Amino acid sequence: MNPEHLTDLLHKGFRVTLGATSSLIEILQDPYKRNENLGKIQSQVSELADEWAEKGKMTEQEARNFVDTILSQRHQNVNTDTTTVTTSSSVPYPSTVPSGSDPEPIREIQDLTTQIAELRDELKHLRESNSSH
Repeated sequence: MNPEHLTDLLHKGFRVTLGATSSLIEILQDPYKRNENLGKIQSQVSELADEWAEKGKMTEQEARNFVDTILSQRHQNVNTDTTTVTTSSSVPYPSTVPSGSDPEPIREIQDLTTQIAELRDELKHLRESNSSH
């Protein structure tokens, strides 16, 4: 990390803290400033919530489209293949790559699914060890 960038970041953090403290003191001392600052905060939080909700809606739609695409490719592969596809308990999707598709995303999904299963097992183990204490 660049030392100048770190120094700038620390200065900005200090100024933000100083400004927040100053605003807090104004809020506590002056009822007019209190209403003004609280109004600003409420409107900004509301705007951020709206922005985040819209972004979440878009992300949800993209995720749904991605899953639908993967499922339709899998469905097409199952319909066109006469061979049976074996799956393991930790990987709930075919271990073969559909012909004509890019194998990289499927490999990444398999790796992520394996990691999730491992994390789930580790979490279960930690919960069991904590409950026995």
